[in-house]
Order: sequence, then structure tokens, then C-alpha cells
Amino acid sequence: MSETTQISCACGQTRLDLKGSPILVSECLCDSCRAAADRLATLPGAKSVLTSYGATPCAEYRKDRVRILSGTEHLREFRLSADAGSRRVVATCCNTPIFLEMKGAHWLSVYLHLWPDDARPKAEMRTMAGDLPDASNLPQDIPNLRSHTLSFYAKLLGAWIGMGFRNPKIEVSGKIHA
Repeated sequence: MSETTQISCACGQTRLDLKGSPILVSECLCDSCRAAADRLATLPGAKSVLTSYGATPCAEYRKDRVRILSGTEHLREFRLSADAGSRRVVATCCNTPIFLEMKGAHWLSVYLHLWPDDARPKAEMRTMAGDLPDASNLPQDIPNLRSHTLSFYAKLLGAWIGMGFRNPKIEVSGKIHA
């Protein structure tokens, strides 16, 4: 468990330390992830986090295993609407999306584009393929699930039990609009 991984935004000013392995690695195809990625890609200098088939790849990490090493002052939250239950956190130094946080969640979905290509964790599944108008063009290399499965939730619950049912807060410096 002592193994750590350091990742950073595109310009390197915002750096994170991730302890151990992720809870799971997935690609989300839900409408809100795709809409948020499209809007965040319009920020100056930003690049899309979507795959060529419209998925958002993330590694889900327990919050207590994510440490912000530098650049906290650059972190801003983005919400699709004022009452959205999830927020994406962006490093405004270079407009790099860093992670997604669901309301009340004990984990962070850390965007896979932050890893170098040769060290990037491999997705185990694609979720929410049911949101696509036509999922027939998705690669068949991993399961393409219509929604989240019991196994998906069981892994998250196991992590929460391991955390003693805690939910650390991640503070950011403000909001951005895209």
C-alpha cells in the first residue's frame, strides 16, 4: 500500500499524490460526463478529456488516498447547473480537468489523461452506455455496461468500509463557468 503515483495538470503547477491502487478504473458514457467534457474543452488552452468514442476515462480513488501536493490555489469547481450534484474540479493554471466528485461520495474520479501514456491505468469497464443513442460503435475490448452494476457499487462500498465510513472534504478556491 506504500506505492504512490504522482500526476499533474498539463503545465505541472497542480500536482497530486495518489496512494495505492484505484478502487476501479472505468470509462463513463453518461450524458452529464459528455456534456461537461464538451463545455470544459471550450476553456482557453483546454483539451478534451473524451475518448474518440465519447467516454470519460477515470480512476476512482478513495479521497483519503488523494493528496494535493501543489496548486491548490488554482483549483476551481465547475457544475453543469447551479443545483448539480456533481462537480468537476479544474486546475485553472492551464484549464486541465483534474477530477470529478459526486455529492456525498467518499471517492474522487481522477481523469486518466493526467497520467503519462505508458503509466495510465487501463479501464476495466465502460458504464452508462445506455445513455448513448447508439452504442454499437463502442470497442469490445472491455464490458460496455448499460448502467452501473452491483459489482461497481460493491467495490465503492468496500472502499467506504475500509475508510471507516468517513468522507473527507476537498476544498477548492472558487468556481468557473464554461
